[in-house]
Amino acid sequence: MTVLRIGIIAGEASGDILGADLIRSIKQQYPDVVFEGIGGPLMIEQGCRSLCDMDRLSVMGIVEPLKRLPELLRLRRMLKSHFLNWQPAIVIGIDSPDFNLNIELFLRQRGIKTLHYVSPSVWAWRQGRVKKIAKAVDHMLTLFPFEEHFYQEHGVPVTCVGHPLADQISLSDQRIAARESLEVDDGHPVLAILPGSRAGEVTQLIEPFLNTAQWLRRIQPNIEFLIPAANMARKHQILTAIATLSRDLPVRVVLGQSRQVMAASDVVLMASGTTSLEALLLQRPMVVAYRFGKWSYKLFSRLVKTPFFSLPNLLAQRALVPELLQDEVCAEVIGPLLLEQLNNANHRDALIADFQTIHKQLARGASDRAADVVLRCAGVTNDGN
Repeated sequence: MTVLRIGIIAGEASGDILGADLIRSIKQQYPDVVFEGIGGPLMIEQGCRSLCDMDRLSVMGIVEPLKRLPELLRLRRMLKSHFLNWQPAIVIGIDSPDFNLNIELFLRQRGIKTLHYVSPSVWAWRQGRVKKIAKAVDHMLTLFPFEEHFYQEHGVPVTCVGHPLADQISLSDQRIAARESLEVDDGHPVLAILPGSRAGEVTQLIEPFLNTAQWLRRIQPNIEFLIPAANMARKHQILTAIATLSRDLPVRVVLGQSRQVMAASDVVLMASGTTSLEALLLQRPMVVAYRFGKWSYKLFSRLVKTPFFSLPNLLAQRALVPELLQDEVCAEVIGPLLLEQLNNANHRDALIADFQTIHKQLARGASDRAADVVLRCAGVTNDGN
């Protein structure tokens, strides 16, 4: 069996998770494989050689990345040069489309196979990007069925692999085990608060989220609050906000464990993102919110082409859970919505049934399916030839 070289680039934590699972699945089919590019700790643990710290790619919004543009352009040039010299059988860009698609286009034009894993939100805004995608990638891997249909309509080779989280998370309710693990009193209602994993997200959302917690406590005094922090920096940021804004609030901040925190909760208040899919798979009612910087929001609101932005609503193609933007993100709006999610049993039962239906649609063995496509595009069959 000859050595197979695969380039791989992930720019944030969610991509690191997908990349690590993909590397693991490819190794199971083709053990003699070498991965190089950019990855986080999980990908590195699976044997990927990362050429720089993944955090250098982690930027958010529309305007904010402009501040980091010189550095990002240097990283692009470095990766293009590296892959041209290294000559991998295929290069995989995981999410981070504004960074990865440029590299993929450059390499494909020079004869290197490319694959993009996780569709950009091209179906929602800036739909003209599909023309560049068609030129940049040999194959698109999507996580959601509605994305696959979009690419088929535009003639881009595509496979919907489903979502790895749907394979990992059980359909059974994990509430009791999660509460025992976190030592949460089973007699109290619990609100999980997830203000995001990036500093900018937490800055935008932590104050209205804490104000909402105070609002809820006045109406339901026995409610408890759990906040998972993505890392030590976010934990310090959240604790500082609590000390400044809500010193008397019965809130516990834990490091990591966002899935455990959501499973232990009765309802979740969260920033929009992949964690809203986790909450759906954990069968937790939720309110999803997001706030942009002023100029980012002006651009976003003009370009967006879809009525929804949260993953549960996009997957259902209807308003399954409340979602709020900008000035709507305040205690007076969020609080009553959370109470409805907490106290309306009929609504909760119907919501969980919808969540379970979506869960089953997404559980497809994503990483193994993605590995099959990667190896096929790289010209390698399952018997190693």
